[in-house]
Amino acid sequence: MSPAETQQPPVPDDPTAHLPLLELRDGLSEVVDTGIALTDVVEAFQSGSGPVAVDAERASGYRYSHRAYLVQLRREGAGSALVDPIPFGDLSALGDAIVDAEWIIHAANQDLACLAEVGMVPRKVFDTELAGRLLGYPKVGLASLVSEVLGYRMRKEHSAADWSTRPLPGPWLIYAALDVEMLIELRNAIEAELRREGKWEWAEQEFAAILSAPPREPKPDPWRRTSGMHRVRNRRSLAVVRALWEARDQIAEAADISPGRILPDAAIVEAASAMPADRDTLQRLTAFKGRGAHRHMRTWWEAIDHARRLPDSELPKQGPRYDGPPPARAWADRDPDAAARLSAARSAVGEIAEAHRLPTENLMAPDTIRRLAWSPPSDPSLEVVSMFLRDHGAREWQIGLTAEVLTDAMAAEAPAKPLD
Repeated sequence: MSPAETQQPPVPDDPTAHLPLLELRDGLSEVVDTGIALTDVVEAFQSGSGPVAVDAERASGYRYSHRAYLVQLRREGAGSALVDPIPFGDLSALGDAIVDAEWIIHAANQDLACLAEVGMVPRKVFDTELAGRLLGYPKVGLASLVSEVLGYRMRKEHSAADWSTRPLPGPWLIYAALDVEMLIELRNAIEAELRREGKWEWAEQEFAAILSAPPREPKPDPWRRTSGMHRVRNRRSLAVVRALWEARDQIAEAADISPGRILPDAAIVEAASAMPADRDTLQRLTAFKGRGAHRHMRTWWEAIDHARRLPDSELPKQGPRYDGPPPARAWADRDPDAAARLSAARSAVGEIAEAHRLPTENLMAPDTIRRLAWSPPSDPSLEVVSMFLRDHGAREWQIGLTAEVLTDAMAAEAPAKPLD
């Protein structure tokens, strides 16, 4: 038995410490990294029965790309498989072998894109994390649900590992295999609970929406998400942030290294705040004394110098571009009636969510409520409000629960100000 398989002493403050530690029932299988082995897996999973548990491991925080570095699967009659997609590039044969089955994925939105990159695209999905939210579980991580629903304690120690490492260490592979070990049982138990609570049709609509959602479009001005941006006070400094972010992104993409490992956000913000006048001053900044930052010092200085010389007309504007309403905190002054509509809508939706043991954001997207309250239809009838919600991506079960109260909320008005 390897050290990773040895049961660790329980942690006193861990509420799951009394639960049995989840172990691999069939032992750890070899990593599939040859054509012959992949053919065997394809045949085994094609002849298996029932849904397929699927998971993928990426190297977030280490690599620039979001590609899958390991794909884990489990199916009745086929057992478990750990597939290394890197030697193949394309796993469409494996995807085709299970395409008619339901794929059980925990937090499907995180894995579907990287699975599609290697040719694995499901036609039907069961998202155990999303189902857990619909059932009102306070914690919906895989380990939390497995402990709450199935009564097993899972290991958590390798969730942030660099999965681009080769060869992958044995303890990491055990951790990865455990991610699909109980997914089928978890899915079945959760479906039974969804049916008991009358939420099965809700879940089906949510799962269908995951698959029909269009690819996410790149957000405008991604450099504005630099951590610590609130410290950047003027447009010239914003230009420095943009220039350094874009220079770092080019280096990171070319090297397939996470941008933060090339230059941390803290260094970008420090340079933008200090506005160094020359390269020597830049090198003396605390965040630029590390080996990683020093390696590309010429690039950093050229980016800063370019931003310093930009004409005012080319400087970025304060605040991100956004096509929605202004921040809600400003509504009371800018449009008191809109603020009253928003307050009434949030209160009504919150009450319905609480009654059905749902997170409010899973009952109705907060952005949809804000848009409705800020710019309501000229004729806010039940039919028109329902159409508005539908146009903004709401599912029919959500509309059925909220359209009436949201229609009523559109009639709310700000209280009259007292006379002086």
